[in-house]
Amino acid sequence: MARRNRLLVPEAREAVDQLKANIANVANHEDAKFEIAKETGIPLQKGYNGTLTAKEAGKIGGSLGGNMVKEMIRIAQEKLQNKDKG
Repeated sequence: MARRNRLLVPEAREAVDQLKANIANVANHEDAKFEIAKETGIPLQKGYNGTLTAKEAGKIGGSLGGNMVKEMIRIAQEKLQNKDKG
């Protein structure tokens, strides 16, 4: 059963995809999960990945999502600091 997370603001999709690519240090956001999998030693492939355990799959998504949240918090804090200065 596939479950897709939807953004509350659909217009933000492009910015979220760009952030995902920046976090994984790849040019294309679609390659982000494969880069994270490679870094963590998880054998993720394009196509069928039914042999992955839930723990392995969680490491990929959790790492990517967690780093995206950390980066969004850093950006927000930076903007708040700049707002206070100016």
